[in-house]
Amino acid sequence: MSVVSFRVPKELKEKMKRIGINWSEELGAYIEKRVKEHEQKEAIEEFKKIIAKIPQAPKGTAVKLVREDRDSD
Repeated sequence: MSVVSFRVPKELKEKMKRIGINWSEELGAYIEKRVKEHEQKEAIEEFKKIIAKIPQAPKGTAVKLVREDRDSD
């Protein structure tokens, strides 16, 4: 494990103490969630780039392939 620290106003820290939440666990879970969201956004952008490079099929290709598949039975 690594240690990450940050500053909060003194008044906020006092309020945090009164609540009785395990802030280390809470903030760790939040940060992990945000990192996953960021990684997902990056993956989506990468997929968009890959998809953009794929040439489009000529119009009517899907209809043609479906008909061929039906006729093959």
